[in-house]
Amino acid sequence: MDIKAYIESGILELYVAGQLSEKENQEVYQLMQQHPEIRKEVLEIESAIVKLTGAVSSNAVKFDALKDKITDTKVIDLKPKKNNWISYSGWAASIILAAGLLWTLNNKSQLEEDIKTVATEKQYLETQIEDARNNLAKTKDLLEAIRAKDIVTVPLDGQGNFDSSYAKVYWNKSDNAIYLDALGLPDAPEGKVWQVWSLTLNPLTPTSLGTIDDFNTDDNKIFAIANTNESQAFGITLEPEGGSETPTMEQLHTLGIVNATP
Repeated sequence: MDIKAYIESGILELYVAGQLSEKENQEVYQLMQQHPEIRKEVLEIESAIVKLTGAVSSNAVKFDALKDKITDTKVIDLKPKKNNWISYSGWAASIILAAGLLWTLNNKSQLEEDIKTVATEKQYLETQIEDARNNLAKTKDLLEAIRAKDIVTVPLDGQGNFDSSYAKVYWNKSDNAIYLDALGLPDAPEGKVWQVWSLTLNPLTPTSLGTIDDFNTDDNKIFAIANTNESQAFGITLEPEGGSETPTMEQLHTLGIVNATP
């Protein structure tokens, strides 16, 4: 008899599962008595199923203890197996449960990543809502400022080769501030910034009101700028990053004279 071929035929797995006829069970039982290799293979199959169900137990510690007791017992029942469909169904259910739990464990990390993604998106949305509220409040303040009764409006027209540029200054002398609407200016090129100037005309004296460093990233292009000068005109030039001490006249894009009457 070819013992190896008999073991590899799968009949021993059916024997352990209780799926053989009474005659076939008796034949396997007799061969187990005659051949230690077959008897050893049956024990290993039963042990493998016990380990499989133990691996997916909801109480691994208690099951391990129970498994140890089973392993330590000296009495091994090797009587022929009866055709027991209920027992086989139990093993099948255990295998299905094991597969389900293993799938869940394998996908646990993906689930955790999905939860983190949802939390991040929620935080981002909350930030966007808060930014929108802040922008709305800022817009409301700007509208109130430029609609004030005593506001002085100064149009700044394009100059020279930059005649397509334009801007507008709203000057509230009571709070020493101007509100510059610079929507008519293009984005500053890399390495350049827009610089705003307060001018007195006689003699012509420019005073820097600072650079607009965030011009390219600002959406509404309206900027609040402190101005404590007795300005007679306002101008905007394109300067190197950091600004200049005096305006580069070749880069004077807009200029507007202050009308004394609001």
